[in-house]
Amino acid sequence: MATKNSAVFLLGLLLSCVAMSSAARILEETVPSKEEHQPEVPPLPKVELPPFPEVHLPPKPELPKVKLPPLPKVHLPSKPELPKVELPPKPELPKVELPTFPEVHLPPKPEMPTVPGFHLPEPEAKP
Repeated sequence: MATKNSAVFLLGLLLSCVAMSSAARILEETVPSKEEHQPEVPPLPKVELPPFPEVHLPPKPELPKVKLPPLPKVHLPSKPELPKVELPPKPELPKVELPTFPEVHLPPKPEMPTVPGFHLPEPEAKP
């Protein structure tokens, strides 16, 4: 049943691709190219702008130098000393013995089978 559905789907997909390609071909043949139907544009007349007028700005006035008053001396109060906080001693926890696990012995690792007459090339030393 699944192969029948997939076959119908693929057939529909193929037909839609054929329809799209034929429609695109028809559109390419019927639409005129842009180069054929562009009207000729008369050249635009060159416009000469009047010369830019010179602007004379007045000289910048010099600002008077202002003398600032001296900063007053500020006496800050000394920092208060914080009381020393003593932490309570850490409680000692009883030591818990971990259970002992039996020792596991694995069988020896089997060797990889080798292919007769085959060897890997050794890398060359880089200069």
